[in-house]
Amino acid sequence: MNKRELAHYSFMKSIPILCSYLFVSMAYGILMEESGFPWYDSLLVSLTVYTGAFQFVLTSLLSAGASVITIGLTACFMNSRQTFYSLTFADVFNRMGKRKPYMIHTMTDETYAVNCTLDLPEKERREVMFYVAVLARCYWMIGAVIGGVLGQLIPVSMDGIDFCMTALFVTIFVDQWEKAHCHFPAVAGLITGIVCLMIFGERSFILPALLVTSALLVVWNTRGEEEKS
Repeated sequence: MNKRELAHYSFMKSIPILCSYLFVSMAYGILMEESGFPWYDSLLVSLTVYTGAFQFVLTSLLSAGASVITIGLTACFMNSRQTFYSLTFADVFNRMGKRKPYMIHTMTDETYAVNCTLDLPEKERREVMFYVAVLARCYWMIGAVIGGVLGQLIPVSMDGIDFCMTALFVTIFVDQWEKAHCHFPAVAGLITGIVCLMIFGERSFILPALLVTSALLVVWNTRGEEEKS
């Protein structure tokens, strides 16, 4: 495929991200405006942070006057899952040259899901991954700005609109469940998450849940390879 065909293919693959990001980021922009932050603050945060779940939490932290240390630690714990995502594509990113830092920075749940579905020659796959990353970020920033502007115009209360992020994760889970042939990873992650939530609490369960789930999947995959051999 030439560059034009790759760009068109990338856009088509990014449409599910567009449908989710546009509305979720609009909700984020509205929430920011209701917390007293103008639309350009939503754009600035989206340019530098770019992680939807934490951006919703960041709004509450900024409104409460949380310290930089608290914000930094919260960001590290909440976004630690993306480290595991990047490990999947470490070899691919290493071959992308100057684009590598950008690809790492823009790895999200949605771009990860799309990247896992790409069945293309290596060079074309890297190009599509980059285009999808750029498009996804544009979708989020555009939605955040629109939300910030709408938040100034809509006179009604928007309490509970941040639930859009929860709905997005549920949708991704259901989609992956329907496509997967084996449901052990999903069940293991779900049970581990619930157990860690009960043990560590809602503010600290994400990293332990990821570590335990990753260990279970490593053992499970190793056992599967041994059975095949």
